[in-house]
This record gives sequence, structure tokens and C-alpha cells, in this order.
Amino acid sequence: MVGIRYDLRVPPFATTTHAEMYAACLDQCEWADRLGLDIIVLSEHHGVEDGFMSAPVTLAAAVAGRTRNIQINIAAVLLPLHDPVRLAEQFAVASLVSGGRVGFVAGLGYRQEEFDMAAVDRKRRGSLLEEYVGVMRQCWSGEAFEWRGRTIRATPKPASPPMLLVGGSTEKAARRAAKLHAGFFPAIGDQRLADIYTEECARVGFHGGFVSMPNGPGFVHVSEDPERDWQRLAPHALYDAQTYAAWQTPDQRSSMHVEGTTLEAVRASGAYVVLTPDDCVTLAQETGRVIMHPLMGGMPPALGWESLHLFEQKVLPRIR
Repeated sequence: MVGIRYDLRVPPFATTTHAEMYAACLDQCEWADRLGLDIIVLSEHHGVEDGFMSAPVTLAAAVAGRTRNIQINIAAVLLPLHDPVRLAEQFAVASLVSGGRVGFVAGLGYRQEEFDMAAVDRKRRGSLLEEYVGVMRQCWSGEAFEWRGRTIRATPKPASPPMLLVGGSTEKAARRAAKLHAGFFPAIGDQRLADIYTEECARVGFHGGFVSMPNGPGFVHVSEDPERDWQRLAPHALYDAQTYAAWQTPDQRSSMHVEGTTLEAVRASGAYVVLTPDDCVTLAQETGRVIMHPLMGGMPPALGWESLHLFEQKVLPRIR
């Protein structure tokens, strides 16, 4: 499985702009679709100074307009922060314009600032997620229903409901995914979580369950000179790792959580890798997955393109 992901952050030291980043993102998504890559992953956060993408369904629709076959997944939609009816309508339209290629992971959210901004009680996020998943599924039926004392009818109806997984890194998240009859997308490669999910699926009688487990690094950059490019990427990788780590709460685990304030710590984590084409082929063979993040941490689009073109020329023909 080969994919690319985006959050489109532009930190203060970056030499690019948001307009340039969004244009490059769409061009790179079109490139990925032309080459037959598998998935484009978008993320969501709100109120971040660097402009972390806040409207991923809008971007997913734009990506759908530039592509024909590749799957588009939002991982994750911070569901408790949204009006579920409006969000269901947005996903219905994105599903229709994409031919059913847009899906998402329903996430709880964890940054207190985002809950304050949305005027949502963070303590209620679990119950809200469960309630909102049910509301969205009713919306996609196209039929009228009652919710919170009012009649709801969401149109247009998608040809088929968008694929919905439930995210998380705790036992409660695994059981919640099974309870909601949804796939499970853990934020960390913990087999115990997958086992708990499978057991809970059996207990609740859900026979369509599956787990999408993270495996391998979350940032892969292909280079003929990794040492040179580590230095070029250093400020972006450090920024990405340190800001993400600063957001984590004690109950939050993630395969991209890196503790450390030096480039050496980021490199040692294995979450960010810069590889020669030969080593990237080995990674693909060993893990079955390559995830590229070609605009990570506000890196210049030209640097991301260098990696993508090298991947196209010297990696992809050997793994496909």
C-alpha cells in the first residue's frame, strides 16, 4: 500500500505560503492518481498558528476533482467538534463528486483549545462521537428522522454511505469501534488493541469488522543523498515532531509521537526516515507500506517533488 498524506502546515520559518502549499498538494494528488497509488490521507486540526488544515472535507472534494481512482481518507475527522447533520451533508456531496472514494476516521479530538473554540465540553467527547455516528448514518439514509426534538432530512443521499472507521489508542476506543459496527483505526500499532476489538466484535455480533493498523514510518523521503537531505529537512522534521508531541495528553498514544528536541532523536525514532531508493524498496518489502508526506512541516514543495520523482523513477517500478 502506497500513500501520501497532508496537513499543510506553514510554520513561521517556512519559505512557502499556504496558497503555494494547497496548489502543490493538488498537483501531487493528481500525480499519485496517475501513477496508481492507493490512498491520499488528509488531517484536521483547528486554531493552530501554522494554519494546520481545518476543512479537510472541502479539500477532499477538491482532490476528487483532480483525480479519478485513488481513495481519499480523512484521518481523522474530529467528530465531537462538528454539527453532525451538516458534516453528513458535506460527506454526501464529497462522496457523490468522487464516485464514493471519500471515507474518514471518526476521532475524538484531544486539544483542549479546539473544544474551547467549538464550545464543546471535552468530557462529553466520547458520548458525542457515538451519538453523532448514529446521526450521520441516519442522514445518509435520505429519510426523515427525529433528533433532539426536531425533524431532520439530509439531502442529497449518497450512492452508498462513506466508509467510516473509528480511531483511538485505548481499549475504550477499540470497544467503541465494535459497538458502533465500524472498522477500527488505532493510532498506534498495538496488537492488543486489535485483539480487544476483535473480541468485542464477536461479543456484539458484528461480523464485518476490520483493523487498519499503522505499520512503518509516517514520513518517507526518498533521496540519493540522505545525509544532505536530512539537513535540508531538519527544521521541518523538528518542528513537526516537537509541536505534535506538545499536543499529546497522558491518554493519547500515537506512532508519530516523538519525544526529543534534537534531529538525532527524530532520526532515531523511526517515525521519520530519509532513504535511498534501494532502502525504500526494502522498507516496502518488509512492511508492505510506504507513506510519504511530501509537504511535511512546511517543507518547500520543490523538495517534496524531488522525493516523489525519485520514488516514481527508482522505487515504484520495483515494488509494483
